[in-house]
Amino acid sequence: MENKKYYITTPIYYPSAEFHIGHCYTTIIADAIARYKRLSGYDVFFQTGTDEHGQKIEKKAFDANLTPKEYIDPIIANAKDLWSKLGISYDYFIRTTDEDHIKRVQEIFKIMYDKGDIYKGEYKGLYCTPCESFWTESQLDEDGKCPDCHREVHEVSEEAYFFKLSKYQKKLEEHYETHPNFILPLSRKNEMLNNFIKPGLEDLCVSRTSFKWGIPVDFDNKHVIYVWIDALSNYITSLGYPDTKSELYKKYWPADVHLVGKEIVRFHTIIWPCMLMSLGIELPHQIFGHGWLIIDGGKISKSLGNYKDPREYINLYGVDAVRYFALREVPFGNDGNFSEEFLISRTNADLVNNLGNLVNRTVAMSKKYFDSIVSNPKVYKEEDDNLINYATMLPSIVDSKMDLLKINEVLEDIFELLKRSNKYIDDTTPWILAKDEKETDRLKTIIYNLLESIRISAVLLRAFIPDTADKIFKMLNTKKIDFDSLNKFGELEENIKLNEAEILFARIEKK
Repeated sequence: MENKKYYITTPIYYPSAEFHIGHCYTTIIADAIARYKRLSGYDVFFQTGTDEHGQKIEKKAFDANLTPKEYIDPIIANAKDLWSKLGISYDYFIRTTDEDHIKRVQEIFKIMYDKGDIYKGEYKGLYCTPCESFWTESQLDEDGKCPDCHREVHEVSEEAYFFKLSKYQKKLEEHYETHPNFILPLSRKNEMLNNFIKPGLEDLCVSRTSFKWGIPVDFDNKHVIYVWIDALSNYITSLGYPDTKSELYKKYWPADVHLVGKEIVRFHTIIWPCMLMSLGIELPHQIFGHGWLIIDGGKISKSLGNYKDPREYINLYGVDAVRYFALREVPFGNDGNFSEEFLISRTNADLVNNLGNLVNRTVAMSKKYFDSIVSNPKVYKEEDDNLINYATMLPSIVDSKMDLLKINEVLEDIFELLKRSNKYIDDTTPWILAKDEKETDRLKTIIYNLLESIRISAVLLRAFIPDTADKIFKMLNTKKIDFDSLNKFGELEENIKLNEAEILFARIEKK
């Protein structure tokens, strides 16, 4: 039987400067979801990439005395290196400067133009260059500045092509009503309806003549295609669209989830679905607008001096400590505070004390009492129930929460099993039982229950901290590492010999 498909995307990031921990946050989350779905038996397509056109990059390249492509190529290479260091398992990295993307975007623009949904007019409006966004007077903040980045806007007047966004307003509202989970969290949906849709959608400027770094309108070369039609189309051009017979398009579209930062929810939940309606193709199942990682109440910014290259954190604390912090610390959808101090505290409390300590204690006891040979005489007592029952229920708890993208809660639940395992050691006192030969089989059972709980935790942690899970499997010397080994408690093989314990995470001393 063919596996069910799952198509997940990050936004394509704007490479005007090197990537920071905020970019990593979205991408680590997407990677964890993609890994989890693969382990669950899905045929996954996980896409990320870069949005490389526009006035901002054109200006930065000009200031650096480079062509735009010369300016961005090293940033892209650096980003790919960062994703590699973080263990990001993407299937495709799209660049909007890719030749096939350029050709397909031109075709998409022409399809919408031929349909009458794109027309030529004159644009007069207020433009924010850093955000590459147009605003009306009423949408500006209280200081008359861009409502997103709060920087200056300037008036522009130029010939432009427009997309009839207003034509699709009613259809879009109906889609919101009939697909209640189209936008999550719900607060983002209410914001889109109340702030943008109900006041009335205006037709959207979709080309520019005031700069050249973009995809040309191939039937009117004076114009370049406005960044959002170019950028948003990446989710389908990568699959071969407008060729609807493309194998990738037939297999993976519509997307199951677009993960985006809250500042670009508007483009993904208003412009993008209306574009797809114009093209006559199915809408994605869900757009999830997550919050920001902030530092001391403000956005991460090089200019504020609160920024480090994420590789510095990886080199200091290990890749899985960084991944775990990003996934565990913030309820997905909310803003979360990032600080090195929090990362250190979380690593010491969860990864060192709870996980690392448990694994090392258990493997050491198995070696000390039974020469590392695993066996399960099944001498159970009532005190085992709390651990075994929770370990048995845990996979289904994790699965239902992953469907809701409640990743921080999933990790909390997995670490609850580790916490119960540590308490189980204290309650069952193996070091006392070891002194009584009559209790040998009971002691073997206790050690087995602990090793099996560790194995179950490691299988579930594979999606989130894969390197650590692999180290645990190596210590346990087990082949039972897949999700189908979670159907019942007691799958860890007997008569295997554990390998030597290794330190998973070293305690970090605060400076």
